[in-house]
Amino acid sequence: MHRDSLAAPVRFSTGIARPRTPLPAGACDCHVHVYDSSFPAAAGARLLPPDASVHDYRALQKRIGTTRTVLVTPSTYGTDNRCMLEALASLGSEARGVAVIDGSESDAELQRLHAVGVRGVRLNLSLGVSGSVDLLRPMAHRIAPLGWHLQLLMAPDMLAMQGEVLRHLPVPVVFDHFGRIAPALAGRHPAHALLLDLLQAGRAWIKLSGGYIVSEHHAVDDPALDALAAGYLCAAPQRVLWGSDWPHATASSGMQPMPDDARQIDRLADWAHQNGGPSALQRVLVDNPAALYGFAPLASS
Repeated sequence: MHRDSLAAPVRFSTGIARPRTPLPAGACDCHVHVYDSSFPAAAGARLLPPDASVHDYRALQKRIGTTRTVLVTPSTYGTDNRCMLEALASLGSEARGVAVIDGSESDAELQRLHAVGVRGVRLNLSLGVSGSVDLLRPMAHRIAPLGWHLQLLMAPDMLAMQGEVLRHLPVPVVFDHFGRIAPALAGRHPAHALLLDLLQAGRAWIKLSGGYIVSEHHAVDDPALDALAAGYLCAAPQRVLWGSDWPHATASSGMQPMPDDARQIDRLADWAHQNGGPSALQRVLVDNPAALYGFAPLASS
């Protein structure tokens, strides 16, 4: 292997190879968490990973070639966004944030979050310790004036039951981790059909993140992921995003092996090329994130 194809090891990511596919300028990793034990975990938090800092993450950016980032407040901190906001300030204009709120925040507080780069709120109904499905409507109406989106993580059965609610929310909905659809459920579970309908109607976005989470084999190399990714890319190519899910808190907690993030990029590049051609990777990594999160246009060369 040529020396230039190797990189220094990165915390919370296996392997040292760079992705075989160079990424386009402005490539965005749309799902990243940071952890700092100086911020207390929420009562009942199920994931308590080691500290993972912006400094650690910049090493991953250098390895895989991304330059833009979307930081998401993890379930560990409940509605305490301080750790995410500190990292957001450190990363600057090339980063955006997704916060967790309970809906009781003042207009001034939400405007403050918007001013520092927050563009959405997450409702984690899988591992979260705050929020419930009953908040879908009120939360969406609360954030609609800001132009934010609602980011959701929920089990397929719960998702399928919320179809009518999701079709009429006043904000876009962003689904994490392949929509939590296991490859074996693709084309069979009503939640998958609902996701495809929402994507095609322009009401939703999907993150091709956490493939190793939904895979039966807990591996991004699982060939069963191919058809699932292809379905989303073909249904609404302008609504597909990608995220590393670094630092892989479920892996550090022992729920699956730690993934190789360069390999995650390679898998995305294969899916994009096979289901959209040479321009598809640019769309997923640059154009779509810019549209959703409001990144500034890239400076012309």
